[in-house]
Amino acid sequence: MPKNRLVVPIVKWVGGKRQLLDEIIPRLPERITSYCEPFLGGGAVLFSIQPSKAIVNDLNADLIAVYEVIRDDVESLIDDLKKHENTSEYYYKIRDLDRDKAAYQAMSKVERASRLIYLNKTCFNGLFRVNSSGEFNSPFGHYKNPNILNEPILRAVSKYFASSGITFFSEDFSATLDRVGRGGFVYLDPPYDPVSDTASFTGYNKGGFGRSEQIRLKQCCDNLTRRGIKFMLSNSATDFIKDLYREYNIDFVKAKRVINADASKRGAIEEVLIRNYGYE
Repeated sequence: MPKNRLVVPIVKWVGGKRQLLDEIIPRLPERITSYCEPFLGGGAVLFSIQPSKAIVNDLNADLIAVYEVIRDDVESLIDDLKKHENTSEYYYKIRDLDRDKAAYQAMSKVERASRLIYLNKTCFNGLFRVNSSGEFNSPFGHYKNPNILNEPILRAVSKYFASSGITFFSEDFSATLDRVGRGGFVYLDPPYDPVSDTASFTGYNKGGFGRSEQIRLKQCCDNLTRRGIKFMLSNSATDFIKDLYREYNIDFVKAKRVINADASKRGAIEEVLIRNYGYE
C-alpha cells in the first residue's frame, strides 16, 4: 500500500524516534509481514512504515485511548479539541482534572483523549510527565501558537488505523511480545538506561523502568530469538546495555536529545540500535 505522508505522530513523546528514522528504517528487515511495537509512545516508526498488520502497546492507558479514539471517533475528537484555550489559567484547570479520580473517570473517552493532546501541545517542552500518583504535572509552556488541532493529520491517521489490521493494548511489554507469531518483526523502544545518575526519566507512568526491567526485557529478546522472531531495539549506549546485549549486533548512532530543561545540555549523544539479524 502507498504511504500517506500525513500519517505522522500526533503527540510529542519523550524519546520519540522521528530524528532517528534515517538510521532505523534502512536497518529494518526487507519484508515485514506483521509488526509489533510494545513501547509505542508517539509511534514515529509505526507511522513511518505504516504496516498493514500490527500489534502495538503502551503501558500508558490514556495514550492508547487517544489512538483508539482517533480510530473510532475522530470527528468528535476534532470538535472537542476546538474548545481549548491557550492560557495559563485554562491550562491548569484542564491539567488538574485528573486530581479527582471519580470525576476524571466520568469524562468521556473523547474528552480524555482531547485533554491529553491539548496538554501535550501546550505543556512545557512537550514533556508528558506524571507524578507518583499518576497525575499529569508538567507546567504550562507559554507557547504563542501551539498546534493544538491539526485536522488533516488526525483524519489521515484515523483512515490508516481504520484500513489496517492494528490492535491496541495497554499491558506489560512481555504480554504483548507473547502475542507475536513466528515471522513477525518487533521494534522495541523502552525507556532508556540512564547515562548518568541524574539523567533518568521515568515519568511516563507511575513507577519506573530500572535495570531489573532492562534485564527482563533482554530475557524477552532472547525468547524472541529462540522463537525465530526478528527484533530491533533502541537504547542508550551505556556500558550496562552494551554488555547486556553483547551477543547481538550493535550499531552506534548519534541522536539529539531535545527534551531537557537546560538548553545547554541538548545535543548529540551516542545511542545503540541492537538487532538479532544482519543486513538483508
